[in-house]
Amino acid sequence: MNTVRHILQVKGDYVWSIGPDATVYEALRMMANKDVGALAVMEGDRLVGIISERDYARKVILHGKASKDTLVREIMTTELYPVHPDQTVEECMELMTYKRTRYLPVMEGERLLGIISIGDVVKDIISRQRRIISTLEDRLKEGGQGGL
Repeated sequence: MNTVRHILQVKGDYVWSIGPDATVYEALRMMANKDVGALAVMEGDRLVGIISERDYARKVILHGKASKDTLVREIMTTELYPVHPDQTVEECMELMTYKRTRYLPVMEGERLLGIISIGDVVKDIISRQRRIISTLEDRLKEGGQGGL
């Protein structure tokens, strides 16, 4: 079973972040420039929330607000579900499904190590399944045509 640490090693552990007093427009521009769907919202070294494209769509556009006049702190998600780098990918998938969230902050104590997305988790699971299938196919070939 792969762990969250493995996902961070594969995708890189750099975390793009923004402050809570930045405008939503600035956050969106950073997300577009970095090609990410969410940013950590940091006050100094402390994680205070996550802002995602979904937050923008549901809390700015649908409420008739303007992204240049709305602060990140007004729409960021503050109910976070941190995971430890040694947790399994399956535990993360279950948590994301149960809590209906697309992003999990990876924390070691109070230190933010990264953020994993539902896409990262699904990609890892698919990759592992492909390796298992390949291994099983190789074993069948080694055992001859009448193996199983």
